[in-house]
Amino acid sequence: MTKSAKMASILKLCALFITVSLGSVSADPDLLQDVCVADLASGVKVNGFACKATFNATDFFSDALAKPGLTNNSMGSLVTAANVQKIPGLNTLGISLSRIDYAPGGLNPPHTHPRATEMVFVLEGELDVGFITTANVLVSKSIKKGEIFVFPRGLVHFQKNNGKVSAAVVAAFNSQLPGTQSIAVTLFAATPPVPDNVLTKAFQVGTKEVEKIKSRLAPKK
Repeated sequence: MTKSAKMASILKLCALFITVSLGSVSADPDLLQDVCVADLASGVKVNGFACKATFNATDFFSDALAKPGLTNNSMGSLVTAANVQKIPGLNTLGISLSRIDYAPGGLNPPHTHPRATEMVFVLEGELDVGFITTANVLVSKSIKKGEIFVFPRGLVHFQKNNGKVSAAVVAAFNSQLPGTQSIAVTLFAATPPVPDNVLTKAFQVGTKEVEKIKSRLAPKK
């Protein structure tokens, strides 16, 4: 067989492989049934939740975001989630919402969502928002009522109300349970705790400063 014939055969095999691969993922990539309402009490552990045998309209309903959340806390903000743990009907659908309320000066501190991109729509007020790329570039903007901003999946981001009135957003996620890791709480309030010598070296501060931050972020008993 000549070189050109061999090359033609290889290209045909590659084309066949691509066709088969595309065909194998083009059918039923997601749902295999109309709904899979989460059985939150099930002991079965899967990537998501096991399906309930029966369901009704309440499994697809929530009024959790109807009212402003209380923001009388140290950060001056509150996140109210409407995810699969609150709306079982979201199971396997890959979407969820949250409402975030901010007091004047309130902050939703730097955090990440490991399983979702986030899009916020401003209901009231004005916010300074931003995310940091893996190249340590800050992408930030001031947004006001009716405007939208996107935080890419997995990147550290924040929202700050620098106004004199309260603010609120609705946040949309492309995950039924996006997960949230607050940077400060993750590092300084983990159980068991992250060793002080790790934190002192990482942040270039002394042990007293680390212990002070840990005491402030420790869960209320």
